[in-house]
Amino acid sequence: MTDPFLQRVLAVPPYGWSRDGKFYAPSVGELMSHWRSRMNLFRSRKNWLAVTGWVWTLALAPFAIVFLTQFFSWKLALIGFLYAMVGLGTVNIVWLHRYGTHRAFTFSHPIYRFVIRNLTLRLVPEEVYIVSHHVHHAFSEQIGDPYNVRGGRLYCLLAAELHQGLALDLSPVDYARAAALVSHTGVRINSHPQYLRWGSICHPGWTALHWALNWGFWYAAFFLIGGHGLACAIFGMSAIWAIGIRDFNYDAHGAGKDKRRPGVDFHRGDQSINQLFAGTVSGEWHNNHHLYPTGARSGFLWWQLDTAWWLIRLVKLLGGVSSHRDFKDRFLEKHHQPYLQAEAAARLAAARH
Repeated sequence: MTDPFLQRVLAVPPYGWSRDGKFYAPSVGELMSHWRSRMNLFRSRKNWLAVTGWVWTLALAPFAIVFLTQFFSWKLALIGFLYAMVGLGTVNIVWLHRYGTHRAFTFSHPIYRFVIRNLTLRLVPEEVYIVSHHVHHAFSEQIGDPYNVRGGRLYCLLAAELHQGLALDLSPVDYARAAALVSHTGVRINSHPQYLRWGSICHPGWTALHWALNWGFWYAAFFLIGGHGLACAIFGMSAIWAIGIRDFNYDAHGAGKDKRRPGVDFHRGDQSINQLFAGTVSGEWHNNHHLYPTGARSGFLWWQLDTAWWLIRLVKLLGGVSSHRDFKDRFLEKHHQPYLQAEAAARLAAARH
C-alpha cells in the first residue's frame, strides 16, 4: 500500500487533485491564476522557491543574447547544445534522479558527492525535484501525481510552481520525514521553525549562495578555456535544458496517450515510454526506469545508450561509488527473453499455417 505520508507531503493546489473521486484537470485559467499567486513574493515569502526557479532560468537569457549578438558561431552553438542536452541531462539524471531520489548507488566519500552535485550548472534545487518525484512514482498518472500527464502540457510545464511545493503545515514528525528524503544530498536542512517561516526544506540564503558560487566557478572555468564566447554559449544554451526538462514528463508519458510499443516498453503500470532522444543524450529510458526505479542503469537493450550509467561507472572506477543496483539481468530474464520467445513461437505458428 502507498505510504499515506506521500499523500500529504505536497501542498494541495487550490483547484485540488480530484473532484468526485476522479482526477481533476484544471482549466488554463485556473492553472495561470495559481501560477501567478505562486510568483508573488509580496503575497508570501514562502513562494521564494517557486519564484527563484524561474529567476535562475531567466538569468540564462542575457548570456544567450550576448552569445547570439556578439560571439555566435555554429561551433560554439553546437558545444553549448551538447552541454545542455548531454552534460546537463546526464549529470542531473545521475544526481537528482538516480542518487537524489532513488538512492540507486552510494558514494564512498562526501567529496565525490560534492563533485557530482556541482559537476554542471545548478538549475534545479534538490527539494523541488526529489520530494515530488517520490510522489510521482507513488501515484503515477493517478490522483496526487504532481505532474500528471492527464492534466495536459501546461499542467506539467508549470508543475514545479503549481504542484511540487511542500505542504505548508507539516507536523514536526512529517517535516522530519520530508527532510530525510533530501538530507543525503548535502542540502543544509531548515529546522521545523525555519520551515514554517520559509515553507521549504532548504534556506533561501544558503541556496542563493550555493547557486552564485557554482555559476561563478563555471563561468570562470569556461572563460579560461574559451573566453566569453564559450562561456556565454554554454550558459545561454543551458536554457534549452532548463525549460525543456519541465516538459519532459508530459512527452515521456505519451502526451496522455498510450504510445507504448511491444518489445520496447515493457512496464505496463503506467503509460511511460522509452524515448530515443532523451534516452540517448542522458540515459533516461523512462519506461525502463518505471519498471526498475531504484536501478543505477536504465538502458537495458544493446541500442539503449546510457550516459548516466557510464558516468556512475566512471566514478566507481575512480573509487567514488561504493555500491550500486543494476537490474539489467533481471530485466532480460523476466521481460525481454520471454518476449523474444513469444515472438519466435508466433512466427513459427504463422509459418505452419
